[in-house]
Amino acid sequence: MKKKLILSIILSTSAVACINAQNYKQMDENGNITTRNENGRNNKTDSLGSDKEIPKGLKVWNIDNRFGDRIEAIPDTVSDMYMNSIFTSGLRGEYNTTGNLGSPRVNRIFTDRTTGSQFIFTDPYDYFITPVDKFQFTNTLSPITNISYNDCGNKTNGEDHFKALFAVNSGKKIGLGFKFDYLYGRGFYSNQSTSHFNGSLYASYIGDRYDMHFLFSSNHEKVSENGGITDDNYITHPESFNDNFGENEIPTVLEKNWNRNDNQHIFLSHRYNIGFNRKVKMTDEEIKAKKFALESAKENKAKKEKEKAENAKNQNNKENEQETPKVLIGRPADAKIVGDEPSDSAKKVNGRISVNGKSQSDSLLAAAKKAEQDTSWLKNEYVPVTSFIHTLDFNNYSRIYEAYNTPKDYYANTYYKDGILSGDSIYDNIKFYSIKNTFAIALLEGFNKYAKAGLKVFGSHEYRNISMPDNTGTGTTSWGEHDISVGGQLSKTQGNLLHYNIMAETWLVGKDAGQLKIDGKADLNFKILNDTVQLAVKAYLYRLNPTFFYRHYQSKHLWWDNDGLDKEIRTHIEGDFSIKRTRTNLRIAVDNIQNYTYFAQAYNITSSFGRTGNTVSVNQSSENISLLTAQLSQDFTLGPLNWENQITYQKSTNSNILPVPDVNIYSNLYIRFMISHVLKVDLGGDVRYFTKYYAPDYSPVLGQYCVQNSNDKTEVGNCPIVNVYANMHLKHTRFFVMMSHVTGGSDYFFTPHYPLNGRVFRFGVSWNFFN
Repeated sequence: MKKKLILSIILSTSAVACINAQNYKQMDENGNITTRNENGRNNKTDSLGSDKEIPKGLKVWNIDNRFGDRIEAIPDTVSDMYMNSIFTSGLRGEYNTTGNLGSPRVNRIFTDRTTGSQFIFTDPYDYFITPVDKFQFTNTLSPITNISYNDCGNKTNGEDHFKALFAVNSGKKIGLGFKFDYLYGRGFYSNQSTSHFNGSLYASYIGDRYDMHFLFSSNHEKVSENGGITDDNYITHPESFNDNFGENEIPTVLEKNWNRNDNQHIFLSHRYNIGFNRKVKMTDEEIKAKKFALESAKENKAKKEKEKAENAKNQNNKENEQETPKVLIGRPADAKIVGDEPSDSAKKVNGRISVNGKSQSDSLLAAAKKAEQDTSWLKNEYVPVTSFIHTLDFNNYSRIYEAYNTPKDYYANTYYKDGILSGDSIYDNIKFYSIKNTFAIALLEGFNKYAKAGLKVFGSHEYRNISMPDNTGTGTTSWGEHDISVGGQLSKTQGNLLHYNIMAETWLVGKDAGQLKIDGKADLNFKILNDTVQLAVKAYLYRLNPTFFYRHYQSKHLWWDNDGLDKEIRTHIEGDFSIKRTRTNLRIAVDNIQNYTYFAQAYNITSSFGRTGNTVSVNQSSENISLLTAQLSQDFTLGPLNWENQITYQKSTNSNILPVPDVNIYSNLYIRFMISHVLKVDLGGDVRYFTKYYAPDYSPVLGQYCVQNSNDKTEVGNCPIVNVYANMHLKHTRFFVMMSHVTGGSDYFFTPHYPLNGRVFRFGVSWNFFN
């Protein structure tokens, strides 16, 4: 019933939009734009019943989380690939997941994995917890509200995801807004539900001398852990069982097990700019706006003068009716008094210039008019030269692993038995908070023609506090770590030909003393045969300590102290070549890792309930591991037919430690057409596929993906997953209907022992409101 209601709303919206396509705008005698329908009646465009058109415009940007620099971004309002934005597995299915909406994930394309954070337990939920440098700040011409919702399944096993955004401006400089995000996946398999909540408040101030960005977010992630199904044959060989099992009837290893993460984040970046004012030419948009304003002001002035003249005329008529007209004697109406006009030979008197003859007067008037025209389209611009920057980043985390019905012998080790809970129950509580301050001085790019690059120097201090259960199970052990680092950045972002950004940071004091990070990227843009070609390169060198939870971890069933771990050294070199006209992109990357540090999981698979002797360890390899990545993206269009493709090849020199699929493919084939000139429709299907490999296993007790370290390893892959869809865009509304996983198959696992959902009908809608 709910799906029928949503579909009827979508279809009725389409019909209304088709009717509105026949509406037209006209300007009344006062210059106000009104919208009239085919019957000639005014359309009320706001809640107050005003006929004025509501201004629509939204600008968004990301910020650098160290300096607060603004980076242009694209609003999340485009319809392309909207139907895939709902998946935890990513737009192109490049992430491995445990199957359900909101489940933890890891990228199959190793070179695209981000460096792990200090609190590793929220890293698998990076699709839900938005980092500061990915968060979009807004500037809008009028208040905007966005409502998004997608759904599948039913009340027992379905998935629901609701998001809301509100953004408003207070003048041109202050932007405000909030975001709300709620995700609930009941799970098509037993003991698999997820429930995530996010609330974020943000504000920005963009002035000539002072800039500020503020973000507060609170997140909650709750995941029921089922440990995977007890026997993969329920999916791969269902004929081997006497009974037919539904997805929710397949037995799972665990029940009454949960991972809970609660985290709050406060980010503040602000700067004071010192500079100068200069005159610059207005942009075409600013010139149009000024011309419109001048014409409006001229019309208003003429209207007021006309009204004033009419009022004066009416007043004079009244006075003339009451008074006797006076007659001037001795002076004709056209007579002039001597001294009324200056002579040709008059000189400068009282600050005014007199001229010799009419030609000189015309010359001076022409010069004055030209000077006025030359300066009328210039504006005052404040040019910052030096900036003083401060950034505050505060993070507070809490993680609880809780279980009330753990199978016997499921864990290989137990480190404490007495505590808050007893028997097979578990309550591991980890708390972590960090506060980081960064101070920087920037010499900004572009304040004169010789300043071809910007230069920044900075210093940071970070304090981290961690607490975990002690070996009694009733108390806690705490750690505190201080770090001080310094660094600098050289960058060029202006112009069209060449851009670059080089950053270096080293740690001087604290647990991470001796760390080093060097990042560099550049792009060169040029034209060949009237086609835009871009060549981009990116490289980095990292020498970093394994983060805290690789060095120390304490819980009921997992425990390690690894202060002797060496620093991990990573180098990365990447080239990216793209041609705009042919829609071709070729990307080649080489990674080299020394002292690779990773989690490894081992267990025994039994016929009774699936797993025994589960353990997770931290391993470090002293050998050099190399990884080659080659990725080709190629899109084609032939009339209404579109075909988008991305093929990735990866090769690791040690697939036992760093496993990756040899080939990963995404392909999307659809036809695009318009209905009534307003409804854009993409109708087609897409496929995601990767070759078989020993994919990372998932550890419920740690909430992390681990390398398989068991004697009996499991391969996944070689099973194409196909979705068919209709993705539509209607004015300010995006919506889709989809049948996912239409191919079925017998080996649909992205993670060992965690099958994907079967064939499911899905729909979603995202609606923008301006007011």
